[in-house]
Amino acid sequence: MKKYLVTSALPYANGPIHLGHLAGAYLPADIYTRHLKLLGEKVIHISGSDEHGVAIMLNAKKEGKNYKSYVDYWHSEHKKVFDKFNVNFDFFGQTSESYHAEEVIKWFDELYKKELIEPNDNQQLHCKACDNHLPDRFVEGTCYKCGYTQARGDECPNCGIWIDPVKLIEPVCKICGSNDIEEITVTQWYLKLSKCHEKYRAWFESKKNTWRKTVYPFVDSLTRESLHDRAITRDLDWGIDVPLPEAAGKKLYVWFDAPIGYVSNTKQYLEKIGSDEDYLKDWWKNDDTEIIHFLAKDNIIFHAVIFPVMGMESGRINPPTDIPANQYLNLEGKQFSKSTGWYIDIDSAFEQFGADAIRYYLISILPEQSDSSFTWRDFAAKINGELANNIGNLINRCLKFAYKNWETGLDAKYLTGFSETEIGKKFKTAILEHKSIVDGKEFKKGIEQIMSMGQMANTFFSDLAPWAQFKADPNEAEKTIALTSIQIMTLGVLLSPYVPGLSKKILSYFDIALTDTHRKKIYSGELEVFDELFANGMKITEAPKALVPKIDEKIISKLEEDLRGKAEELDNV
Repeated sequence: MKKYLVTSALPYANGPIHLGHLAGAYLPADIYTRHLKLLGEKVIHISGSDEHGVAIMLNAKKEGKNYKSYVDYWHSEHKKVFDKFNVNFDFFGQTSESYHAEEVIKWFDELYKKELIEPNDNQQLHCKACDNHLPDRFVEGTCYKCGYTQARGDECPNCGIWIDPVKLIEPVCKICGSNDIEEITVTQWYLKLSKCHEKYRAWFESKKNTWRKTVYPFVDSLTRESLHDRAITRDLDWGIDVPLPEAAGKKLYVWFDAPIGYVSNTKQYLEKIGSDEDYLKDWWKNDDTEIIHFLAKDNIIFHAVIFPVMGMESGRINPPTDIPANQYLNLEGKQFSKSTGWYIDIDSAFEQFGADAIRYYLISILPEQSDSSFTWRDFAAKINGELANNIGNLINRCLKFAYKNWETGLDAKYLTGFSETEIGKKFKTAILEHKSIVDGKEFKKGIEQIMSMGQMANTFFSDLAPWAQFKADPNEAEKTIALTSIQIMTLGVLLSPYVPGLSKKILSYFDIALTDTHRKKIYSGELEVFDELFANGMKITEAPKALVPKIDEKIISKLEEDLRGKAEELDNV
């Protein structure tokens, strides 16, 4: 039996989730998982907090917290955001828990036995002013490839390369701010990726025609000639101990342990629900399982190169089926940045507009093929012009008319045979196209397809003008309202992966209890199911009221003003 193992990139437990994060990994994974579950597929959505690494240590120290308390706080804060925006995980774990360390050590042992982990002396930066080693994010400087002045010691946020920290131009210690930095020799243990190049390329090249054009060429250019060995240990006091006597005091570095969190969290999930399935044999090592990693482009290297090699060579898991990485979502054309004031408070946005309005807009601008930009003015235009006018207005007009004129319900004779009508056939074709689109992980195009169906329903309703029909022949008006109501219910089901709250509200207007089987049939285009659902007629439970509230121009102007005001205030500090 085919299965789907969907993962979203583990959010780093070091600060708040912003709208760019939601658009980059979590909404796409949530939509895809809901899509598969509606179709009756067997799917697990796994994620969790990434809780080791230098940045966490630095900020925990600044706040005077112990590391575990610090990551637990951010784990809880992230989960609150996901819950608010209806991003559902089957399991959302933590890499600082003991169950995760147990799994990571198994991977280390297997790779070590195969002589793919070896010690090596290397040059590391050391701050003479505060006498600290400066691995990775303990140091910043100018990128030697693109010239970006805030490149980190592990990667450049601008061009995306994996940084060799000793090559940074004008490095600065992130602990004390000094530039009095020297190179010293240290011994670390390396993952010998270079030994795995041929096997890796044989697997990777099989993805040429299936991976996104923004992913495959990028990885191909980095790995065509060779793979480079990478240190997987650090001289730190927070993390998973390296299980070798000669490496006493060293920790496994975060990039090695973090992606294994998908696997350890799957095991924990199956144990939690009392499943008799094995997390490896029945899921991660099952050839019938599709493994899909949702993430943003800054995580491509880890998921498309490092983790697949680790999985294949350790024998613990199969490599991924697909890595539909998104590009970046910016804010008004610039990167989200809380430190410069260029950000949107996600809790305030939720309180002001609700989960579905934010979800809808983010999905409509998902950076699937190129960077995109959130703007308050475009947000209002899309909510008012698309969600409110196209969907909300249709539902208000049709269901209010039905509630007012057929209080006891619509007759069954007008509700059967929808699948054989011209509009029913058009809807079925559109639904099948939608399924193909979302199967291909094109979620922006998917919501556009549903909006086009909404327009189709609006045209049907307006052309027949039931308010005019009612005066001449109430039976014709009843038929029009019945057929439009079926289209509305269909739209309600189709919208559930995208805007689950709005979907639930739409479906609540009908006095029909939809089972999972009913939903699956509607979502799959088996519209004959309405003959069964409405065999005894159908009643509207209440008249809709402000289903999708429109956004006032004054609110948008104030939000734009506040955004620029915050940034200017911090500029002047």
